Amino acid sequence: HIKAIIPVAGKGTRLRPHTWSVPKALLHVAGKPILGPILDQVLELGINDVVLVLGYLGSKIKEYVEDAYPQINFAFARQDKAEGPAHAIHLAKPYVKDNDELLVIYGDTIFVGDLTEGLKSTKDGAIAVKRVEDPRRFGVVKMEGDKVIDVIEKPDIEEPMDAMIGIYFFNHAKQLFDALDQMVEEKRMTKGEYYLPDAMKVMLENGCILTTFQMDGWFDCGKPDTLLSTNRYLLEKKGNGQTKVVENNTIIIPPVYVGRDVELNNSIIGPHVSIADGAKINTSIIKDSIVNKNAIIENAQLQESLIGENAVVENIIEKLNVGDNSTISYNG
Repeated sequence: HIKAIIPVAGKGTRLRPHTWSVPKALLHVAGKPILGPILDQVLELGINDVVLVLGYLGSKIKEYVEDAYPQINFAFARQDKAEGPAHAIHLAKPYVKDNDELLVIYGDTIFVGDLTEGLKSTKDGAIAVKRVEDPRRFGVVKMEGDKVIDVIEKPDIEEPMDAMIGIYFFNHAKQLFDALDQMVEEKRMTKGEYYLPDAMKVMLENGCILTTFQMDGWFDCGKPDTLLSTNRYLLEKKGNGQTKVVENNTIIIPPVYVGRDVELNNSIIGPHVSIADGAKINTSIIKDSIVNKNAIIENAQLQESLIGENAVVENIIEKLNVGDNSTISYNG
């Protein structure tokens, strides 16, 4: 039986002001919260049991997933102290049986590629990787043939290596949780937090056999610019037709996502714009941007902008990162 564990407890400090009021996993890209495409991938693999590890504003995540994914059985663990992603996974232990197979997948990253190869692995575990030219910012694996022999966090070498991107399959839950227990007992931390690569190291020391599988890439949605590039990627993937003039003298240049009850007047929207439900846009030009629920944009030219829920933006020409319920206007 296979279960997915998805940590979504991060505060998203690099995405403020948005993450004061919305957890990072619920920020919208291409018409869905980031967590949406991740759960879609989990369902595609035929996995219906998901443990979410919630933290800051967790009740909003619980509300969203129960409403949007009734076909998934969710269990919810809580991480009250931010002690890193491996600590979050450790907290899922009560919801998992020793002989479960596990997929661990981060809840703030959009992954590109085919996960089925990892699912099919017969070794103790399979780690998703992507070859990178400069591995110094990443956790990387060292291989001998098809076996992982070492895991190195942020190596000091500049040569192509396989970076871990935040997806792991384990064929025996007990092996992972034994390693996590040991890691917490021995306080194996990196900069004050517990990370999964250190748990992989313990698994290797304990004689587990791990392999890797290649993915095409990933978008870590941790910063405004990566959130916007994720939005571009997902909109491109959906693709939606030709430039068209919609009513009220508005031109849409695809790809664009427009939610329900959106009002557009005298505007040019696109390419690469997501507009969530209930937004109102008047006499504006918007490209490469994400506009969240019920925002009002009046007489503005925006690009590469993130506009929060219920925000009001008037008489502005620039790049903006506006949090929820804010008002920004320039009356010059």
